Amino acid sequence: MSGAAAAASLRCYTELPVWIVEDHQDVVPYIYRAIGSKHLPMENIALVHLDSHPDLLIPIDMLADSVFDKELLFGDLSIENWIMPVVYAGHFSHVFWIHPWWAQQITDGKHCFFVGRDPSTKTIRVTSPESYFLSDGLYVSEKLLEKKKELGLQVITVDPGEGGRADPGGRVGASAAKKAKLERLTNGEGSSEATCSSKTNDRMSEGKPGGDDACTSQSSIGKRHAQETSTVATHPENKQQQQEEITADLLHVLDKRAAYVLDIDLDFFSVKNPFKEMYTQEEYNILKELYSFTKPDCKEDDEEALIDCVETRTRQLEDMEAAFADLCEDDSEENIQKWAAIPGLRSLEPLVQSLKQRLGTPDYEMVHQAGLTCDYSELPHHISAEEEIDKLMSSIKRLLEDLPKPTLVTVARSSLDDYCPSEQVDSIQEKMLTVLRSCYGSLDVHLEY
Repeated sequence: MSGAAAAASLRCYTELPVWIVEDHQDVVPYIYRAIGSKHLPMENIALVHLDSHPDLLIPIDMLADSVFDKELLFGDLSIENWIMPVVYAGHFSHVFWIHPWWAQQITDGKHCFFVGRDPSTKTIRVTSPESYFLSDGLYVSEKLLEKKKELGLQVITVDPGEGGRADPGGRVGASAAKKAKLERLTNGEGSSEATCSSKTNDRMSEGKPGGDDACTSQSSIGKRHAQETSTVATHPENKQQQQEEITADLLHVLDKRAAYVLDIDLDFFSVKNPFKEMYTQEEYNILKELYSFTKPDCKEDDEEALIDCVETRTRQLEDMEAAFADLCEDDSEENIQKWAAIPGLRSLEPLVQSLKQRLGTPDYEMVHQAGLTCDYSELPHHISAEEEIDKLMSSIKRLLEDLPKPTLVTVARSSLDDYCPSEQVDSIQEKMLTVLRSCYGSLDVHLEY
């Protein structure tokens, strides 16, 4: 079904609904409710995701088939892994992760890969070789994946800079004054388009979801290593061109969608790494050593090396999980030394000793969860000043003014788990609602927290 035909068959809300929750995974039932009420289509939905975190992980042991049971699905999700199961369920086909400059977990640019079922484990896995997925053991060769869904992921940095101007490397700060040129770009005048694969070309010719705009438009920010921007790209004219191409890429996808979801985590504007307050710097450094991950020095199509990397990483994480699970039952000196004797776990002993001296009875499960967040990069930590928050709000307002109106808006506060600073979250929420009202008029706001 074409975008126009799908849009014609959908119902329209009288006022734009805004669902505000505390934990991010709690937005999923409201998205499913909109699908069930035919305000959103069953498939080919785009997600515009503003967040300091990608939230693109997958519950490691989640059975793939459980995504088709809503109650099982909702119960399995958590804040870092709620998007990909919805992709595998066939609802999201495009995700735009729009993130502030301090969040760098995935390379900026275009990523086209598959999400599917690994028949050996019956779990959901991906074909992307990004460190973000490799470090969690989520990579599987495409030839081994069943029931594949193609995902077009675009990663975009927002850095308003001085006066809200965009910085190089694919960073957003578009203004309405450039609308005419943006329209020319989206109509194909001067935009460079190249598909990710011949499979995408096939889907284009067949008019299927994931074709025509799944991973097209390889602009200057679309190259896999857009962060390594050349010195030429720092010229103001190149900044402006990149900024225009980013918005043009968004429009290229969203204008052809029947509907899309605008999703906002308030920690986009100011974010904490709560584990840095739970542990001393020395303890945190030991965690980084224990859970360290280095991507193999190989080509991204070297499947054998990538599979070996995933197997090694999986064993490492299983050892760490088993060690801390055992310490929950017995953290005697003898048991600690037993685990520390395993290769790679030697620094476990000073870590546990420090935790016991400082905390008495440590929460070892929480220690393991903290370790999982400091593998190849740390969680972002940037408590913004009010001026920074206001500049980011202005940049997002300009961006939203250039985009079509979403079908619904979902908002996560992320304050009870200390990702969005509790002293700032209410102010950020009110400012965000003000931006939404200025862009879309009257809102139907639901406070579900």
